[in-house]
Amino acid sequence: MKALTYLKRTLACACVLSALTLSQSGMALDLAGVKIDETARVGNQDLKLNGAGIRYKAVFKVYTAALYLTEKKTTVPDVLAVPGPRRVELVMLRDVSSEDFSRAFIKGIHNNSDKTEKAKIANQLQKFGELFSKILELKKGDVLITDWIPGTGTQFSINGKMMSDVLPDLAFYNALLKIWLGDSPADFNLKSQMLGQAAS
Repeated sequence: MKALTYLKRTLACACVLSALTLSQSGMALDLAGVKIDETARVGNQDLKLNGAGIRYKAVFKVYTAALYLTEKKTTVPDVLAVPGPRRVELVMLRDVSSEDFSRAFIKGIHNNSDKTEKAKIANQLQKFGELFSKILELKKGDVLITDWIPGTGTQFSINGKMMSDVLPDLAFYNALLKIWLGDSPADFNLKSQMLGQAAS
């Protein structure tokens, strides 16, 4: 009888552990209450989460940022050179005016691109800046997605709605990536996390 009871308990524990393992393996990463998916579908291709973190300004959480690539990379040159589609997904953690947000984006590009790079993408940068005139404010919970699709270009959407024409140059998408991954990133800890490294 004792042996049977012990066996039942062992089986029950095994079932619980098995369920927990399956649950954990299928769970999305949780950042400040935002679920970050392990994969993303872009241009009919499945991408892997390369890394994700939270953008802080002083002590305030501004947004989560997740980078998706066809294969995981841990250095900036490798990220910029990886073939196939890419995605950066931001989820707002506070309300921010579109003017402040666009100013931060443009500043990030200028801080991490040289004169030659900026001259090459000037027209696309202007179009990108104009899209924020369509938005008064970014609200907590808004989802901003910037995709690179080879043969198509850069697509930018907010809450699933396309917000601009396709911008064709890969150099422009790489300039966007440098906002977070450049030598003067928006947040150094976030840079490390998007590269799949531990934050300093």
